[in-house]
Amino acid sequence: GRRTLCRSASATPAPRPPAPPSAMSGSSEGTDSSLDMATRFRSLTSVAASDEALPTAGTHDLRYMSGFGNHFETEAVDGALPRGQNSPQFPPFSLYAEQLSGSAFTAPRATNQRTWLYRLDPSVKHGRHLPRDHPRLVSSFSGGSAIVAADQLRWRPLPIPLPIPHAGPADGIDWVDGLLTMAGAGSAESKIGLAIHLYAFNTGMRVRGRSFSNADGDLLIVPQAGALLLTTELGRLLVVPGEIAVVPRNVIFAVDPGPAAADGCRGYVLETFCDAHWAPVDKGPIGANGLAEQRDFQYPTAWFEDKEEKHVTTAKVQGALFDRARTHSPFDVAAWHGNYCPFKYDLARFRAMNTVTVDHADPSIFTVLTLPSAEPGIPSVDFVCFPPRWMCAEQTFRPPYFHRNCMAEFMGLIDGRYDAKVGFQPGGCSLHNVGTPHGPDSATFHAAIQTDTFAPAKVGGMAFMFESRLPLRLSAIAADEGSGLFDTEYCQCWDGLPRAQVPRAADQ
Repeated sequence: GRRTLCRSASATPAPRPPAPPSAMSGSSEGTDSSLDMATRFRSLTSVAASDEALPTAGTHDLRYMSGFGNHFETEAVDGALPRGQNSPQFPPFSLYAEQLSGSAFTAPRATNQRTWLYRLDPSVKHGRHLPRDHPRLVSSFSGGSAIVAADQLRWRPLPIPLPIPHAGPADGIDWVDGLLTMAGAGSAESKIGLAIHLYAFNTGMRVRGRSFSNADGDLLIVPQAGALLLTTELGRLLVVPGEIAVVPRNVIFAVDPGPAAADGCRGYVLETFCDAHWAPVDKGPIGANGLAEQRDFQYPTAWFEDKEEKHVTTAKVQGALFDRARTHSPFDVAAWHGNYCPFKYDLARFRAMNTVTVDHADPSIFTVLTLPSAEPGIPSVDFVCFPPRWMCAEQTFRPPYFHRNCMAEFMGLIDGRYDAKVGFQPGGCSLHNVGTPHGPDSATFHAAIQTDTFAPAKVGGMAFMFESRLPLRLSAIAADEGSGLFDTEYCQCWDGLPRAQVPRAADQ
């Protein structure tokens, strides 16, 4: 039967510095955030000295474990984790042992992922799956409803729903209902491809007794405005703008506004349909250090609640949504061990590499995480960040070069300015599909050719890119030029580029 467990009192709070004010404001106006990000990085390397630096709203007791891909074990109550075996006949406190698989049982050890959960009720205790409509969510891009995109495309930020005074649980828009699909490839049913979503919401899920589970793939979440409190079966993560989080396939979780997010939240989501999972990129000749260090990835410690009340988990299966009712909270895991678990990473900790002689490095040098494909060296998709950094290449055109790529590039802007475009707003996004020409706009070009390249310069802001080998198609909403999101004037940003004048030979 169910047991009421006493929590361990031995845990001590983990201080967490506040996010930059510009990243938390939700403003769609670009600002120079290089100082904010640099200050934030320095604060991450020291311990907060006062209670003012601690998160509020019930997050002051969050603790994390570090190390990408480690096999973790954690318990919210002393003695809740079985020793010496995974599924004993009599687990501690009469808990239920349940395995959550992230790979096939026979996958090689290097890629085999699974976690054992010890919970108050098995997750199988729920009602029938009842269909739920979500017309803005797309999970198949191989049919006629998905639109081929050949132009250079850009979209304005998704408006954040206005706060509702004296709102109740039924009011407002939560994270699931606030999702909007922009582009993708393949389908969830085929387990090939991806989907890119935006989100904007103003109401938490837990106050509604709601959670979400995605059987279609992993979710990489990029907050842009407003901190997120992710409550998962395996514990809680506070994710502020400038950080990212990954929630693996089938993990049940809820998203709520975090501290200082009273004005609502906005951001991006990359959903990957394939069986492979995210991993730090191989560093090759860079060596053992640099880029995204394994120690900087943070994982939740066990946390649970013993609540017997109506709860609904919305499950996404082959692109369709279903609601399944329970009589108890799904966040009832008192202990767990394994390597299949959600995590977060702070982009301010990324050790950026750059050229110190001439020319512009390829954007792959800024890869944070990669999702491998069956072909070595060609990822299914990369997550790339462009953090504040020094540019010091001499006699070089320093902005990103003009380019036609064999990969599709979907970009977003978390904060500040992107160094290749004027008018790219935080919260906005752009798509340059496979083979589509792109590059710095006219204003950036003219500024770059007049720059003194014998003097180093600091570029600010935090932009990112989802780069995929798969050509992307648009959702109907993303392709709608009258939606208010579609930037119909984007293609004009190159009109001011002058035509080169090459001297002709005398006989021509």
